[in-house]
Amino acid sequence: MYKGLSIGAVIPACNEEDNIGAVVGALLDLRTDDESRVIDDIVVCDNGSTDATASRARDAGARVVVEETPGYGRACLTAIAALHRVDVVLFVDGDQSFEVPQALDLLGAIACGADLAIGSRALGRMEPGALSMPQIAGNRVASLLIRLLWGRVVTDLGPFRAIRADVLRRLDMRDIAYGWTVEMQVKAIRLNMRLVETPVNTLRRRFGISKVGGTLKGVVGAGIGILGMIARLRCRRVESGRTDCNKEEERP
Repeated sequence: MYKGLSIGAVIPACNEEDNIGAVVGALLDLRTDDESRVIDDIVVCDNGSTDATASRARDAGARVVVEETPGYGRACLTAIAALHRVDVVLFVDGDQSFEVPQALDLLGAIACGADLAIGSRALGRMEPGALSMPQIAGNRVASLLIRLLWGRVVTDLGPFRAIRADVLRRLDMRDIAYGWTVEMQVKAIRLNMRLVETPVNTLRRRFGISKVGGTLKGVVGAGIGILGMIARLRCRRVESGRTDCNKEEERP
């Protein structure tokens, strides 16, 4: 529990056997001022790993579900479905790219009234090499498009985030790939949810290769997924507006 809120952590992971145990352990080590454990439930979705990610996660204290079909959003949805009933869902990557204690800043923002708290890498400290130049540029472009199309200033689409569970259900998340993060933010904006950004530090990967920045396929796939989701959400808004206009014209 954290300030009266039960917390569930979701970790999508693929081939993170050298990282996942440290991430799970750091989450379980989070404590409140009275030394109570902050995280009530941790679910790791093993998204098609060919290594010991699942067993390392279990050994560290997480519950593990398996989703063989690749897809960041698919892995998140699978893990969410397996969570115990909680008030807040915390999303953390399994690659040790974030300082887990900064999750308390995200949860603090939720406890103070935010519906969705985004850990902004752009506002925090970034180790050299933590993100590739295409990742940095793509993030800026996507953030600019959100500002231009929906009038909300955002600085990051970072995966380190917390959201109220009831709000998450209202968003009706559908994306199964890299459009997941932007879908969540834009849908929350459209529903006039309270979004807060908190600075988070970004660390250079210690083990393994990034699924996004580490390969050309990952960079291209993430770019297409994010920009495609922005386009789809914008088109839905336009179509909805046209429908509303048509209804007005039909009125006597």
